[in-house]
Amino acid sequence: MTESKSLADAILTEQARCRELVTQYKAIGPHGAFGALHVSDVLRRTEAAVMSGDTVAMLHCYEELKGCE
Repeated sequence: MTESKSLADAILTEQARCRELVTQYKAIGPHGAFGALHVSDVLRRTEAAVMSGDTVAMLHCYEELKGCE
């Protein structure tokens, strides 16, 4: 996360990237199911953290999102 970008903006960017990853994993078929499930889980937890306003959880989820490949 760069200094000029807020946590909320950084999370939005990573969520968009990870949603695309889920699409790509699903396109693989059964072999991509685990990857799609994992990234979807991180996205769900991120959304819950954002909705609750839990900044510590948001930071943790942001790091998890960045690690998704």
